[in-house]
Amino acid sequence: MRSLLLDTALDLFRSQGLAATSVAQIATAAGAFPSQVTYYFRTKEALFVEVACREVLRAALVTEKAAGRMRTISSYVEALVVEVAHAEGMALFIEALTLARRRQDLALLIARTVERLHVEGAHAYAAMRAKRGWPLTDDPALRARRFWALSLGVILRDAATGASADQSTREILNLLRSEWHVPSAKAARRPVLKVVAR
Repeated sequence: MRSLLLDTALDLFRSQGLAATSVAQIATAAGAFPSQVTYYFRTKEALFVEVACREVLRAALVTEKAAGRMRTISSYVEALVVEVAHAEGMALFIEALTLARRRQDLALLIARTVERLHVEGAHAYAAMRAKRGWPLTDDPALRARRFWALSLGVILRDAATGASADQSTREILNLLRSEWHVPSAKAARRPVLKVVAR
């Protein structure tokens, strides 16, 4: 029943938004009683945050799978950004972040979800780096934290200002380009000239 309520609430929150969706609507659509919604989730807002956290973690998994097919770091980063910026789960999670700011009882679930994004992102990047033989010049945990902080920040700003997912994608890629730059194999083999005094 808990899983059914989450799935049903997701559909209603996506189509109507948080404010226009009631506990009674969620219960009716799931074939449950309103008391079952409050039994499992206490409040509509707590249910919304749980749905949003589940969806952003699903979006992260889809993102990692798409990026996992890439062969270069630059194509890997581009795939990550495109998927994240266009993921439906990101909009819900952004709304959940702002909701949790006003409701400290919801903050723990948000904090756990963000930490899980960091940990799983670092693991995925480290695995790709090992699989593809990319240079071991950075810390995957730091890389994942920066990626998610930057992505969430840009997407939050763009959601508030009405910018499109494509605009968010371009902005995130521009901000990440220099940080993720890796010289080509040809450039890496270029001999270094040294000045020798005679």
